[in-house]
Amino acid sequence: MSPTLPLDLQSAVLAEETILGGVPALWIDRGRIVEVLRHFKTAAEKPFPMLYDLSAVDERERAPHAGRPASAFTVFYHLFALDGARDVVLKVPLAADALEIPTITALWPAADWYEREVWDMFGIRFDGHPRLRRILMPPTWKGHPLRKDHHARATEAGPFSLPEDRHVEEERALQFDPGEWGLEAESEDNEFMFLNVGPQHPGTHGVIRFILQLDGEEILDVVPDIGYHHRGAEKMAERQSWHTYIPYTDRVDYLSGTLNNLPYLMAVEQLAGIEVPPRAQMIRVLLCELFRISNHLVWYGTYAQDVGQLSPVFYMFTDRERLFGIIEAVCGARMHPNWFRIGGVAADLPEGWDRLVREFLDYLPPRLREYDKMVMGNHLIKARTVGIGAFNAAEAVEWGVTGPALRACGVEWDLRKIRPYCGYEQFEFDVPVAYNGDCYDRGLVRIEEMRQSLRIIRQCLDNMPAGPVKADHPLTTPPPKDRVMHDIETLITHFLAVSWGPVLPAGESIGRIEGSKGLYSYYAVSDKDSIPYRMRIRSSSFPHMQFIPEISRGHMIPDLLAIIGATDFVLADVDR
Repeated sequence: MSPTLPLDLQSAVLAEETILGGVPALWIDRGRIVEVLRHFKTAAEKPFPMLYDLSAVDERERAPHAGRPASAFTVFYHLFALDGARDVVLKVPLAADALEIPTITALWPAADWYEREVWDMFGIRFDGHPRLRRILMPPTWKGHPLRKDHHARATEAGPFSLPEDRHVEEERALQFDPGEWGLEAESEDNEFMFLNVGPQHPGTHGVIRFILQLDGEEILDVVPDIGYHHRGAEKMAERQSWHTYIPYTDRVDYLSGTLNNLPYLMAVEQLAGIEVPPRAQMIRVLLCELFRISNHLVWYGTYAQDVGQLSPVFYMFTDRERLFGIIEAVCGARMHPNWFRIGGVAADLPEGWDRLVREFLDYLPPRLREYDKMVMGNHLIKARTVGIGAFNAAEAVEWGVTGPALRACGVEWDLRKIRPYCGYEQFEFDVPVAYNGDCYDRGLVRIEEMRQSLRIIRQCLDNMPAGPVKADHPLTTPPPKDRVMHDIETLITHFLAVSWGPVLPAGESIGRIEGSKGLYSYYAVSDKDSIPYRMRIRSSSFPHMQFIPEISRGHMIPDLLAIIGATDFVLADVDR
């Protein structure tokens, strides 16, 4: 059911629809989008205070659809409310010769990076944006990659060359000009210093560059420079079948394995009308919670390392190796198993999986108690993290912060509880919270999350249902093996579904989960084809990275490393 608008704004609505996944969508006139967004944020009876996502679709090659306004490009705003996990999508149609729309950075500061990304990828200009420049692509890049007329493969672009004059141009483009970012080089009585940190690999977070504006050792401002891990994950979806795109999702948040597959497959299965069997659902939960622990172990060890404690990373990576032994026994691979499939999972659990899981459930809790004393009880760790990089719940919502970082502000909110998916309503677990919103409390929440994941895994072990691990549906890929080997018609279907991919019905769908770092979703657009027409990946690391300057100002240079570590981002997740 679409949220209602007051009478004076109803004329701004051009059309209404519902996106699969239960998300109402309103098409809004471009000239009135700002006042409609302002109403939904501040004046609505039940407001939507969070800008969850903002992106666009190149509609020029999409088949016409009755009831959809004519549009060459569509900009969409995805708004979210924590109470009841309500959301709404507002769409603005744009003509090919009028690719301009007002900025909403004054309404949501988090819109800054999202609007820059839309300009970078689609060439849509946001009037009034303070710094509309590329964010993922190099500043010298020609064209806008997510347009349909932009090449998808390097082989379509001709041979690459880097003559001396272009080399000089590229290096000059990377030079930082404080004036372009509104940063003063000096005050009335002081000259500021600009420190270039990177591009390098801080901890294991990925390659990134930070430019610091400093007054002595005090941080006045931070400019993150991202894009070094950009691989065109959304563009690649437009040349892969619905089935063959699954391995690409593994590589987005490369520390969370199957947690990447799940929201994508939820979106695909909603489009196809596939109901996943209970056993497959619980196997998915089992693997996702194992990968949540794996992610948090990496975070825990590198977090301690970032603030100067070296030993924990070796202990925790040893624990992760033990966990990977279970994942490899089940999936045949470790970090990137791409083991989930459309309609279920690739295969049933192997004989002896329960013994491996039970041994791990007995092994890890004592280790976590030991780490509490070694890391979180260490007075030097506390001195480096307590009160550092703190923010409150209102600030978190304003900037699109979700997951453990939101719960560290005292917000007891977890999508697995509020809007259960994949059978999570069957499980008993608590939602860990802390109340100071600083680096230390963000650590406490993640550590307790590992214990809650162990609770969920134990329930999977004790209550695993019998039955099939793949839906009996013509669009599942690949089809059930016993059917494939039975008759030639199913074998042909198998061949076509795997090589060409299933043809999904036209429509739009959103699959969203509580990932290891926060809310994570795939917005899939199908044009009744064997490949996605558009695949939007909303990662949690992107808004979290944008928030780092806000919580770093006024701190010292070493504090930035603690803030980076406590944020728990992955650059492939930021850049996609």
